[in-house]
Amino acid sequence: MELFDRQKAAVGQGERTLLVYIDLPTNRHIQNGADEFGELAKSSGLNVVQNLRVSRNNVNAKYFIGSGKVEEIVALVKETNLELVIFSSELSPSQERNLEQQLECQVMDRTGLILDIFSLRARSFEGKLQVELAQLRHLSTRLVRGWTHLERQKGGIGLRGPGETQLETDKRLIAIRIKNISKRLEKVHKQRDLGRKSRLKNELPMIALAGYTNAGKSTLFNTLTQAEVFADEQLFATLDATIRRVILPASGEAVIADTVGFIQDLPHDLVAAFKSTLEETRRANVLLHIVDAADEYNLEKIEQVQDIIFDIEAHQVPSILVMNKIDCLADFKPRFDRDKEGRIFRVWISAQSGDGIDFLYQALAEQLSGMMTRAKIQLDVTSAYIRSEIHNIGYIHNEKVNDFGQWVLEINVTHHYLSKLLSLKGVTLLWEQKSQQK
Repeated sequence: MELFDRQKAAVGQGERTLLVYIDLPTNRHIQNGADEFGELAKSSGLNVVQNLRVSRNNVNAKYFIGSGKVEEIVALVKETNLELVIFSSELSPSQERNLEQQLECQVMDRTGLILDIFSLRARSFEGKLQVELAQLRHLSTRLVRGWTHLERQKGGIGLRGPGETQLETDKRLIAIRIKNISKRLEKVHKQRDLGRKSRLKNELPMIALAGYTNAGKSTLFNTLTQAEVFADEQLFATLDATIRRVILPASGEAVIADTVGFIQDLPHDLVAAFKSTLEETRRANVLLHIVDAADEYNLEKIEQVQDIIFDIEAHQVPSILVMNKIDCLADFKPRFDRDKEGRIFRVWISAQSGDGIDFLYQALAEQLSGMMTRAKIQLDVTSAYIRSEIHNIGYIHNEKVNDFGQWVLEINVTHHYLSKLLSLKGVTLLWEQKSQQK
């Protein structure tokens, strides 16, 4: 029998579930914690029969919650025929085991729930490997839970029971699988590094999208790149990192990367497994922090995302706060805000309707100006068609026709795009002046 036939590595869809939200001094400042916990369960497709809120000032070592509350949950499980109980706080392996013995049903914590959602959402080869790696690391500390029904004999060699033997077998199988996945991910990461080095060599600006889950990152990504990345009103609708080359008005050619959405207390195993994906955020030239402007808890979520950005060492990347979903606000017009130094630090847009996207393009153009090259080029009469392409992009500062019928254009582009132009027949460089990096 295979390991995962024996172990409950994922939540069954539609299971009758009780959600236990634990109110602790460390999370009482999070106003929407219980609501978000419910949304996570909804995203996993569970049948939530009942919600229970438990207030604790300290943690019980055996059950996390008090024994009296455990008895109350035991009665609820029997009365409503529950199959699964999920706790909002992270449980230790022994606490999960003790609770399962008392409740006589499967017990899971918030980390296990998030891992299950990730396993449902991952689509790409890399994404599936990353999620499986995180699941295996999480499962390796909880193997004992699956074998409490087997014999545990005391004694030395020759006296160990089948339960202990099975645990050792499972640990070895998991260790082998983790090693194999790590090797495969290493190869994928090397391929990603080659692509990243190619972009650096070509001096292509990198724009990374980051933000709280369900803030509209994928919708904005689709708007900017004309891609068709899945986007929906649910937590972690998309997981797989997507990278596209685009030509932005007033900025020229760039690369935009959409990464996994963040959430409060993102499990450590997931952060470690998605390290390569999040590397795109750390190495970006500009970070667009997407925020749901219509969310009443958006200030709290902004802080939580900024904490994760700091954890992955991306806090030094210049960022622009993109307040999305203004179409959900009454009588709100798109705009941008400048800080005391005159830099655009916040843009108000609707990725769904496209309102305010021009302001975002302007903010990106100003932020990326340090990577741009000011140049004057000349187009022969037979190459005048190139002018229309440059015109559509919209970064021509000045243009005129000389006495020989040739177009003379003063443009602001990346060095890479200028090199592409100069490789075309009939294009002559008159002068070039690189901008200073900001």
